[in-house]
Amino acid sequence: MNTTHTEKKVKPVAPKVKELIERSKSVILATVDAEGNPNSSYAPFVQVGNTFYILVSFMARHTKNLSEGRKTSIMFIEDESATKQIYARERLTIEAATSQIERDSETWNTVVTKLKESHGKVVDVISEMGDFILIALEPVKGSYVNGFGSAYFVDANLEIIEHRNDVNHQSK
Repeated sequence: MNTTHTEKKVKPVAPKVKELIERSKSVILATVDAEGNPNSSYAPFVQVGNTFYILVSFMARHTKNLSEGRKTSIMFIEDESATKQIYARERLTIEAATSQIERDSETWNTVVTKLKESHGKVVDVISEMGDFILIALEPVKGSYVNGFGSAYFVDANLEIIEHRNDVNHQSK
């Protein structure tokens, strides 16, 4: 018996990468240690240009991974309480290159000031603690999803490269 299966095409939702980042106060971090063991965490951030900056403590496992320039992925994701469909939460995942910013450099002072403006006076306290370092996260490439059938490749400038429509979901 031959049956014809008609698939309903889902129209992609217009990408809103910058808006998702602007709605976020923290970024989810995925790092690996020297033995390749994964670690996930989060950190409050600020964005300057296309670079994200986080102030993190060496008491946290992910900080050593970040400071040693190991593979890192960061993710911004829609709040669960705001999503209409838990399986299709809006999200931006970026592979990032990391570097440590020298304490009391011009970049350090500028970014710490922006962190304080965004996250409050606690930044004054933690930025003075010796175990806290400033890490720059430079986007390399990534992906943005904002619904079923609405996934995109993203470049280092956080711009949409193309719709990921070459792979269709199969149903059984």
